Amino acid sequence: MPKPLATILAALLALSGQPAMAAAGPSSAQPPNPTAKSSLTWRPCPNDKIGMECADLQVPVDWRKPDGRKITLKLGRLKATGTSEGSVLVAYGGPGGPGIATTQAFPDWWARLRDRMDIVTWDTRGYGEQFGGLSTGLTCVWTRIPIPESPRDDADFGRLSDTNRGYAEACRHQDPELFANMSSADQARDMEAIRKALGGAKLNYYGASYAGFYGQDYARLFPGQIRTMVLDGTWNHDPADWSRELEEMAKSNEEAMRRFFTWCATHDCQDVPGLWRKLTERARHKPIPTTTANLAYDARDLQSLALFMARQGTPAWPALARAIRKADDKGDASDFVPAGGARYPDQSTPVTECLDWPRHTTLKELTAADARLRKIAPLTGTANTLASATLSCIGWPVPVTNPPAPLPNGVPPILGAGAWGESDAVERALAAVPGSATIRHDGPGHTLYGFNTCARDLMNRYFTDLTMPAPKTPC
Repeated sequence: MPKPLATILAALLALSGQPAMAAAGPSSAQPPNPTAKSSLTWRPCPNDKIGMECADLQVPVDWRKPDGRKITLKLGRLKATGTSEGSVLVAYGGPGGPGIATTQAFPDWWARLRDRMDIVTWDTRGYGEQFGGLSTGLTCVWTRIPIPESPRDDADFGRLSDTNRGYAEACRHQDPELFANMSSADQARDMEAIRKALGGAKLNYYGASYAGFYGQDYARLFPGQIRTMVLDGTWNHDPADWSRELEEMAKSNEEAMRRFFTWCATHDCQDVPGLWRKLTERARHKPIPTTTANLAYDARDLQSLALFMARQGTPAWPALARAIRKADDKGDASDFVPAGGARYPDQSTPVTECLDWPRHTTLKELTAADARLRKIAPLTGTANTLASATLSCIGWPVPVTNPPAPLPNGVPPILGAGAWGESDAVERALAAVPGSATIRHDGPGHTLYGFNTCARDLMNRYFTDLTMPAPKTPC
C-alpha cells in the first residue's frame, strides 16, 4: 500500500540504457498547449533561492458551494529556461507533501523538462505550516498516531472507534468545514481551478505517490481536460471490486517477502523462512519485546517492519535476516526498531485517507477480511495494506466522501510508472484506459522520476511530444 504514503521516501539508483520507444501516433506531433493568459499574479516566493515565483489562488473550501467561504492555495512556478510551450502541474503526494518546498529542494529533477515547459506546483489544501505548506491549513492537535491493533471482540472494536473519534474530533474542531473537504477529489477540483487560472490549456500532470490518487480522481471528474498525465509510484483508486484490490495489495507484500527468502536460499540464511513463521506465530499471541522501554511488537508490527526492509532490496536483506534470528533466538525484536521512531508504519493526521478509502463498520466484516488476507498472504498478513491502515478511520466523524470508483470512458492515455509492486498497481488502475502504458523498474524504490534517469527521460518525452512508451517498458 502507499503506506500511509509519505513523500518520496526511498531513492532508486539511476539506471543507464534507453528502451525502445513506441511508434509515435498521429497526435505525437502536436506540441504542448501554448501558455494562455493567466489570471495569477506571480511574485518571488518567500526566502526563495532558486528563482521560483509564487501566486495565491482562492478556491471554495467546499466545492459544492462555489459561492461560499474561500481558502487560499499557494502556487509555485519555475519558468521554462527556453521558450515555454506550456506548464506541467506537479504534486508529490504525502498526502500533504509541500509542493513548493519539495520543488525548491530538488530543482535539478526538472532541468531537462524546463527546456520547454514551466513547472507549476502547489501546497495542497489542509496541509499548512504544520506540514511545511503555505496554503490554508488545518492545525491538528496530534501529529502522528500509530496504526492500532486489530480489535479482537466487540468491546475492542468499540474502544477503537471511540479512540479514533477522539483523535479526529480534536482535529475537526479546528475547522469542521475544511476537515470534511480534504479528500483526493477535493484536491482534483483544486487542480482544475489551477488549470483554469493558468489560462485554460489542457492539463499536463505529474503525480507521485499519494498524488497519483489526485490524478486518478481528476481523470474521473474531468477526463476531457487532460493532455498528459503521469502516475508515478502510486496505487489503484479505481477498482470496481475493492475486496479484490485489497487481495492484490496483500499478494504484492507476500511477493516482497518471498523475494527476500529466495535470496536467503543462496546467502547463508536458509533457516530464516522457518524462523520467520515461528516468530510471527509467537507474536500473534504475545508481542516480542525490545530494549526500548514499553515497546513490544505484535505479529502485524513485525510484518510491517520486515516489509519495509524487504522492499529496500539486497542492501537491507542481511540486516533483516539478522533481525529475525535475534528476535527468534533471544526474544529481542530491537533490531526491527526503525531509526526514525519506535513504531512503523505510523500515520500522519489521516484526514485525507479517511475520506478516500472504505473502512470496516462491524467487527464481523473486519474479521472476515483479515482472515481472507492472511490466507492469501501467510507471511505478511494484512500488514501495509489499506485493510490495516484504515483501522485508524473506524469511528471517524465524517463519512467516506471519495470512495474508489472505476474511471469513465473517454479518458485519454495515461502513463504509469513504478518499482516493485507499484508498477503492477498502477497497471491495474490504468487497465480500462486504452493506449496507456507503464514504465516498470524491476527493483526496490518508491517513485521513479527523481531517481531513475531512464524513466525520467521517457516521462519528459511524453510531456513534451506526446510520445507514449511501449507497454510495460523496463527501466
